[in-house]
Amino acid sequence: MKANTYFDKTKKRPNIVALIFLIVGLIFLFALLGTCWYTVDEQETAVVTTFGRVSSTSSAGIHFKLPFGIQKVKTVETNVYQKIEIGYATKEDGTYTSIESESKMITGDYNIVNVDFFVQYKISDPVKYLYNSAEPDTILKNLVQSQIRSIIGSTNVDSVLTDGKTEIQIKVKELITEILADYDIGLILADVTIQDSEPPTETVTAAFKAVETAKQGAEKAINNAEAYQNAQLPAAQAKADSLIKNAEYLKQNRINEAVKAVAKFNAMYNEYKNNPDITRIRMYYETISKTLPGVKLYIITTDQTGVDTLLPLDDFANNSINNSSKNSYNNSGEVAQ
Repeated sequence: MKANTYFDKTKKRPNIVALIFLIVGLIFLFALLGTCWYTVDEQETAVVTTFGRVSSTSSAGIHFKLPFGIQKVKTVETNVYQKIEIGYATKEDGTYTSIESESKMITGDYNIVNVDFFVQYKISDPVKYLYNSAEPDTILKNLVQSQIRSIIGSTNVDSVLTDGKTEIQIKVKELITEILADYDIGLILADVTIQDSEPPTETVTAAFKAVETAKQGAEKAINNAEAYQNAQLPAAQAKADSLIKNAEYLKQNRINEAVKAVAKFNAMYNEYKNNPDITRIRMYYETISKTLPGVKLYIITTDQTGVDTLLPLDDFANNSINNSSKNSYNNSGEVAQ
C-alpha cells in the first residue's frame, strides 16, 4: 500500500508543473499583447518614443508598438482649443470667482482698473509641447499676464474702460504671438478677449458710466444733425440750381437785348451817314417828345417891328379840321351848322 501511494504522488507532479508553466505563459502572452497596441482619440495626437527618444507621432485610431516599455506613448489634445482665465476662475457650477491679484492693474495715467481676460490657444506641435519645456501652459499664462500688464500700463484709463478694448486685444495678441515663436514650445495663440473692465470703486464706476452716457448722447445728436443735413441738402441744392438757371436766363436775356440795341444803333448810324440832316432833326424831335411830353408848340412870326402873330398849332390844327368838315358838308348839298 505504501509503495502504490508513493507511485501515485510522483505520477501527479508532472501535471502540476505543466499547469504552472501554462499559466505563466498565458500571463506573459497577455502582457505582451497588452503592451503591443494603443488607441488615440480624434482630438488627440500620440507621441511615440523608443528607448526614450522620439521616434514617431500617431493620429486617431488603433496602433501597434514594441512591448515591455521599449516604446512608450504619450497623448496630447491637439485638436482642442484650451483656455486661460486671467482675473477670474470658473467654478464647476458655472459661477465665477474674482482673482484680484490677476485682474488689478495700473494704467498709463496712473489709475487702477480691474480687467479680466479670456485667452484661447492650441497645441501646434505635440513633440515640442512635451519636450521643449517643463510646463508650457504655465509659461504661456505668465507670458500673457506680462504682456497684458505692459499694454495696460501704456494705455490711459478711458481707453481701457470704453472704446480702446479692441486695440488693446490686438496689441496683446501680436506681442504674445511674436514671443511664442521665439520660445518655440509648441503652442499657438488663437484669441485674446477682454471679458470685463471696471474701476475698483463704485463711485468711479458711476462716473465712467455717466461719461459713457454723455458720449452716446453726443453721438446721437451728431447722427440727428447729419440726418437733418441729408434731408435739407437736396432742397437747398434744388433751390440753388433754380437760382443759377434763372440768373443764366436773365444774363442771356440782357445779352440779347444788348445785341438788339447794338444792331439798332448801327442801323440808325448807317441811316445817319446817308442823311445826317434829316436824321438829326428826327432825333431832335424824338428827344423833345420824350423829355417834354404834353408841351404845346407855338410858332411865332415876326417882322422888323417885333412880334406879329402867335399861332398855337393844336388850335390851328383843330380849326383846319372843322373847316374841312364844313366844306365837305356844303359840297354834298347839306346845310352846314
